[in-house]
Amino acid sequence: MSLPPLPLSSAMTSMTRPPAPTRLLRLLDARVPLSIKRLLVEPLLNRTFAVPLEEGEFDALQGRRITLVVEDLGMTLTLGLVDRQVMLSNAPGEASIRGGWREFLCLATRHEDPDSLFFQRRLSIEGDTELGLMVKNLLDGREEGLAQGRLGEWLSHFERFVERHP
Repeated sequence: MSLPPLPLSSAMTSMTRPPAPTRLLRLLDARVPLSIKRLLVEPLLNRTFAVPLEEGEFDALQGRRITLVVEDLGMTLTLGLVDRQVMLSNAPGEASIRGGWREFLCLATRHEDPDSLFFQRRLSIEGDTELGLMVKNLLDGREEGLAQGRLGEWLSHFERFVERHP
């Protein structure tokens, strides 16, 4: 006794459809070693923040660490400042900012007021709240947000891609 064949379109769709971008990122992040993440993330952040880093605006973060937890992507990045350079770390952060990727995107692009994101509990700060607020205020003080240069281009591409492939 044989089963009836599946219609070709259904069989092909289930075989060729890639995983959703957020699911793919969740799978990849856990498997990518810190050394590779450093190669990708550190230069991007250091170029984005080159002027404020050089001017010492982030000096209060020297030797400190903050963790960004993008809950719906399952991504965690711990950032620190060493010799006026943003560095990724394996060590736990003294504070963490948690939220979904859309909330972090709103924070980075300034599409929404950062204070609103926190007051509405779409983003939260845990641990050393003074450090978390200092980082939030440093980012908030950037008139153009993070959506400039290559980081801005990457964020825009990611947002459009995820909207098209939920």
